[in-house]
Amino acid sequence: MHILISNDDGYLAQGINALAAALRDYADVSVVAPDKNRSAASNSLTLDMPLRAVPCDNGFVRVDGTPTDCVHLAITGLLEREPDMVFAGINHGANLGDDVLYSGTVAAATEGRFLGLPAVAISLVGSDPKHFDTAAQVAVVLLKKIRNHPLPDDTLLNVNVPDLPFDRLKGFQCTRLGQRHKAEAVIRSSDPRGQTIYWVGPPGSEQDAGPGTDFDAIRNGYVSVTPLQLDLTRFDRLEGLREWLTTEA
Repeated sequence: MHILISNDDGYLAQGINALAAALRDYADVSVVAPDKNRSAASNSLTLDMPLRAVPCDNGFVRVDGTPTDCVHLAITGLLEREPDMVFAGINHGANLGDDVLYSGTVAAATEGRFLGLPAVAISLVGSDPKHFDTAAQVAVVLLKKIRNHPLPDDTLLNVNVPDLPFDRLKGFQCTRLGQRHKAEAVIRSSDPRGQTIYWVGPPGSEQDAGPGTDFDAIRNGYVSVTPLQLDLTRFDRLEGLREWLTTEA
């Protein structure tokens, strides 16, 4: 089996190194990752300039682009052997609820799934997470399950892991995405020349975070596993929209 690994924290991040080391015991691994931190890059592709892919001493390949660039490049021509699946992570911090809309980690997995491969995004929850070995063990558990019971073609997994020793995890829970309150206000400041600048504020706190959500699973010590789909169509609203379109303006 050949696994492609990418992330959004950059090729030097502790998480991606822990993930690659763990999965090498079970598969051939190729790592293609951004040359610097590209967190919150979402699904952006670089279309206005060429990409440079540079082999590193540790066998990784660093790319001067986004996480989506890395996975797209790897699958569509960079690697001599096409991978069988994609793992993205281990992200330094949570990707819960609305976070998936911005996450470069989830975007890397999404690109793998979009290009026809099983894909998993895995994140270690916390502002300064420590137990990357736990998240790596979780990745191995999921890899074994996927090898024996493949995922449906239209599904990718968004996985969040509590920052705990592996033996303190309560188990795995199948969850849905929760929801955050509106993000905090931007932070206004000035640069050294007196020009106004803005920092994007922190994400909102938990809003929809009850039983069954990814927030709730993490809060109670469980690994949260959420199935995501690429087709964003709201099928239950199609008929209503058809009727709405026939009404007079």
